[in-house]
Amino acid sequence: MDANSLGTVATPDDAYRYARGEAIEVYSGDPATGMRPARIDRPLDFAAVTDHAEWMAEVSLCTTEGSPTYDTTGCRIYRGEDKSWLARLLGLEGFRARIAGLLGLTGRRSDVCGDDDLICRAELGEVWRANQAATERAYDRSDACAFTSLHAWEYSHSPYSSKVHRNIILRNEIVPELPISSLETPREIDLRHQLVDLCNDTPSGCEAIAIPHNPNLSNGQMFKVEYADLPEEEQRREAALRARLEPIVEMMQIKGESECRNGMYQVVGEPDELCNFEKVRDLGGQEFEDCEEGAGRGAQASRGCSSRTDFVRYALLEGLREKKRIGVNPYPFGFIGSTDNHMATPGAVREDDVPYKFGTTTEALLTVGDRKRGPAFWNPGGLAGVWAEENTRDAIFDALKRKESFATSGPRIVPRFFGGWDLDPEICGSDRFAQAGYDSGVPMGGQLPERPATAKAPGFAVSALADPGTPAQPGGLLQRLQIIKAWVGEDGLFHQEVHDVAGSADNGAGVDSATCEPLGPGATELCGVWRDPGFDPSLDAIYYALVVENPSCRWSAHLCLSLPAAERPNGCVAGRLPETIQERAWTSPIAYAP
Repeated sequence: MDANSLGTVATPDDAYRYARGEAIEVYSGDPATGMRPARIDRPLDFAAVTDHAEWMAEVSLCTTEGSPTYDTTGCRIYRGEDKSWLARLLGLEGFRARIAGLLGLTGRRSDVCGDDDLICRAELGEVWRANQAATERAYDRSDACAFTSLHAWEYSHSPYSSKVHRNIILRNEIVPELPISSLETPREIDLRHQLVDLCNDTPSGCEAIAIPHNPNLSNGQMFKVEYADLPEEEQRREAALRARLEPIVEMMQIKGESECRNGMYQVVGEPDELCNFEKVRDLGGQEFEDCEEGAGRGAQASRGCSSRTDFVRYALLEGLREKKRIGVNPYPFGFIGSTDNHMATPGAVREDDVPYKFGTTTEALLTVGDRKRGPAFWNPGGLAGVWAEENTRDAIFDALKRKESFATSGPRIVPRFFGGWDLDPEICGSDRFAQAGYDSGVPMGGQLPERPATAKAPGFAVSALADPGTPAQPGGLLQRLQIIKAWVGEDGLFHQEVHDVAGSADNGAGVDSATCEPLGPGATELCGVWRDPGFDPSLDAIYYALVVENPSCRWSAHLCLSLPAAERPNGCVAGRLPETIQERAWTSPIAYAP
């Protein structure tokens, strides 16, 4: 719906073609220019098209000539051919006015959807089946296993402009009759029950997981304890169901990074300099309050408070706090990244490529104005990685369920992370690093086994390979590896520690700001071993690894340099936007439980 309103007319078939390495046409952002070719630098192994369940039917009805409601007022408004009195009254223009064409008092317009929404229900079934057919066509079932397409949709609940969305990913081609929409199912707690009733707990072979999507814009609503007013036994059941259905969370995508933020309510420990990375609200320079133990609304419109649970590091600790309260942790999740640029170009994440952001013009991309969440503050998006036995649906889905997954901010960094009580301190010198890690420990996403009586503290080993890039566009070099430890103390505060375990922040690497050429040394691979010196066997804790590249130019700096000085928008003025970034990868955590 939102993609189409801003010029994207590509189909799920196009998106999968792009992911496999084929060229497609995308909207340039300029009506005079029209379409332009797009092609990924390297094919992806797997992808999922996650259209909004809420508007699949209406967009199809309003953009397909001859549909039962194509000529209705709502559809004419959506296509930009008419403007409603309400839109005029509210001063809505462009995109917002078009979206108003689909909105009724109950979320759907009766002229578009018919009595009791029957027209939209029938059309939703048609569109959902067409999406399934595209996903089946893209799946390589040959022995080559070259590409895996995953059936999926997005549940897009946005209460008062807070983002409480989830991407629903299915194991195989056995799927619910219709995708579950927030218009009919506005409570996330009910979404989970419908997923098990219609899919996971049926004998059909259907299985789904739900991935919390872009939590940094949720005003504390994504991970609030939504079952707190139920009897305690029901609370435990709801927490367990959430943990079962939501094993993964999205760490990075086009609308920002969701790892951590300095200065949040009752989070203690030294400030983490690397938390200042692609924070879409912070880049706007806006002031906003801390939600503390509450929640707010309006983050998608740059309004409302921000909560520590908008950030994954502290949402994990909220799960440990819940475990202490009711005995069940609802948030023991692993990590992935996503692209989410709404242009049917999954994996178009290179900083030095033409930005793919809703088909936005160069001027709009680089203009910093009153709109606090404008495109200049976005980024190209991230990628999801899994450790799977083969490139098939079952193997990838199983890897996501067991959380043997990782997120990157775009580069194809390859991290490994193991934890155990008797890891070989010389494991980094082994030519069988992964085998040694599996033999004596657990991988990312796992939980440490019961502590042996003779063990004083767990040890962890992390290794990473830099993204080699391509001959035309080499990847960045690695600067350092970190292990992050987090726990809830006896004082009830959220504690965090960051430990460098390989490489150095002072390696002398930098960037030539006039050319964006990288300067200084770096590594193509790093490895480090660390044993927790402050281990307390009585407290739950989580550990995950962060892989950090040398500094490189942000996409906006690349784009500014490509323009003549006299034609550069105000976002190119020094200090308006970050000129450099440090790309990174996050491994899923390893947990310790007493």
